[in-house]
Amino acid sequence: MKALIYGGGAVGLGIASCLIRSGEKVDIIAREGTVSALRKDGLVRTGIFGSFEFGPDKFGSYASLNDVPQNKSSRDCSCDCDYDYVLVCTKSNGSERAAFELSLRPEILGNRGKIVLFQNGWGNTEIFNDHFPKDKIYNARVITGFQRPQKNVVDVTVHADSIHLGSLFGSDLNPMRPLAEAISKGGIPTEVVEDVGKDLWAKMLYNCALNPLGAIFSVPYGILGQWPHSREIMEAVIKEIFSVMEATGHRTHWLTPEEYTAVFYEKLL
Repeated sequence: MKALIYGGGAVGLGIASCLIRSGEKVDIIAREGTVSALRKDGLVRTGIFGSFEFGPDKFGSYASLNDVPQNKSSRDCSCDCDYDYVLVCTKSNGSERAAFELSLRPEILGNRGKIVLFQNGWGNTEIFNDHFPKDKIYNARVITGFQRPQKNVVDVTVHADSIHLGSLFGSDLNPMRPLAEAISKGGIPTEVVEDVGKDLWAKMLYNCALNPLGAIFSVPYGILGQWPHSREIMEAVIKEIFSVMEATGHRTHWLTPEEYTAVFYEKLL
């Protein structure tokens, strides 16, 4: 298997570390400072799943997609493409650029390579669908915490549930199974699921209710549940998201905002 990590931030380096550890061929697209650190000192992973170091000779790192070699004969690929998987690990505001740049290099994916979006929020899939067919685009739900204390170091801080891989378009899930196995083998449990859309909306409910207020008040999430005013705001956000889901025909694992709110306070905070 050969994978391209598009976005060498904390999530990208965390997933890259799993694939490298499992013995897969990995290239990383990152900013110049990160590439310099990776080429000099390799990739280091610390945290709850153990500590590992991978020398610069164990993977490739590039500051631009244009710098990635195009010679397929030297890449030992298992399909008619440079990569079996392109894992997009950028922020959502980088989706337009990522999709456009990848569309200019069709040999990257060939006919059978797949794109997997390791991104928060909703709408990234549609951006990529403007450039690629639906059966090439998959999504990942990640609720593992990654931090990057140094440019070439990723720390796994918390793990709430397995990484979930799936399709928002009902595509064949079999292409995701080797990727899930490789990431799991590399240390972070990963599974293929039938309805990843419900998982993405569940994460959005959690993030939208907590992230803004946590940042504004600089307090742990648990504190927000103790204040009546923050509870009022969070519950209003949750209700609005359910209204959006209903209006757009989407669903998550809870039928009503009240049902989710009960679980939110009892189990998630």
